[in-house]
Amino acid sequence: MACDGNKPDEELVRPDLTRRQLAESGGIAGLLTVLGLARPAFGQGSAAMLGPKGMTPADPAARAFFTDEEAAFIRAATARLIPSDGDGPGAIEADVPNFIDKQLGGPFGSGQRLFMGGPHDPGAAPELGYQLAYAPAEMFRRALGAIKARTGDAPFAAMAEADQDTFLHEQLESGGLGDLDGVPAKVFFEQLHLLTIQGYFADPVYGGNKDMLAWKAIGFPGAYAAFRDTIGLYNQPFTLGPVSMADHDALPDHDMKAMEAQQ
Repeated sequence: MACDGNKPDEELVRPDLTRRQLAESGGIAGLLTVLGLARPAFGQGSAAMLGPKGMTPADPAARAFFTDEEAAFIRAATARLIPSDGDGPGAIEADVPNFIDKQLGGPFGSGQRLFMGGPHDPGAAPELGYQLAYAPAEMFRRALGAIKARTGDAPFAAMAEADQDTFLHEQLESGGLGDLDGVPAKVFFEQLHLLTIQGYFADPVYGGNKDMLAWKAIGFPGAYAAFRDTIGLYNQPFTLGPVSMADHDALPDHDMKAMEAQQ
């Protein structure tokens, strides 16, 4: 559930999805946000987490929001939502936890561009938008605190992977845990899942998609300003590789000769 009420199809929020399945189904929501076709979390006042020019990749070592225990849960959960396997890089390789941390520690987390006035109805139709009385950062803090209290001496991060999958599906996605200190378990899962997808496919300047691994895996060219130098190469694959917004000051001369040299 993003700020505009977008959320993935419930049938697609499975921990065992491959990257290709994610791109072809539930991940399309993330791809659309990258392409500017929907307003994602990372489009909400990201300047607070970027460098002076607004184009410096967010530093994963400088945590903006999560405590150590919260970060351990997010790392373990995102690793199961987009696991590492032979199909491509997982959420950890793509630095998705860093993306989520930076978002919750910035303007999106504080709800600067969300309408936070009531009445609130967490069960309302998605097109009605964000429906919690808490900004995203507080929503995560409350939910993670409640999960910690419920799991006690068996924290999520310490569970076996199979048990983590069961917990994510039965206790969060299906709502088994019920209320998490004012946050419905299903709502928390939806937001976590959507931010995981966004962090996986977003431009690396927002802290995820490290080294453009997700873009490379699906063949997405990235943030090219124009393709006029290569548009004449008909019926040929685009082989120059993706470009981040952070790369624009150092873009190589992507002309037809450069493309032809890589054929």
